Amino acid sequence: MSKFKFELQNVLEIRNFEQQQAEGELAKCIAVETEINKNLEVIAMQYAALKQQMKGSLDFSDMMSQSQYSKLLDYQKEQLLTQLAQAKIETEEKRKILTECMKKTSALEKMKELQYEDFKLEMKHKENRRIEELSSIKSFSEN
Repeated sequence: MSKFKFELQNVLEIRNFEQQQAEGELAKCIAVETEINKNLEVIAMQYAALKQQMKGSLDFSDMMSQSQYSKLLDYQKEQLLTQLAQAKIETEEKRKILTECMKKTSALEKMKELQYEDFKLEMKHKENRRIEELSSIKSFSEN
């Protein structure tokens, strides 16, 4: 019995590799977004702690240093928000690339499945023909 061989197997393997690469790139972008969001949370906690400190303080030098610190936190927040926006754009681009890779891969996998089903049918027909030949030879030899 012959074995099934998908003629485009090498192409399918390359597409699978490309898909894995795209998944890795997307994962990296998502990790960058997550890190930026964590940094934004830290700044929010620092800002809340600063507000809490400013409530009870009446010393002018403390108020000035807290104001400067507040400006620093605002600057850092703006920088992180800019980085987050850029990271989201990059993530979306990587997501589109991954989607395209997945379409190409799934198209080849569907083609392989269809060819395999055709192969199985062909093998079944060949087997049936052999059985018919054997039965006709057997019936011929009995007569």
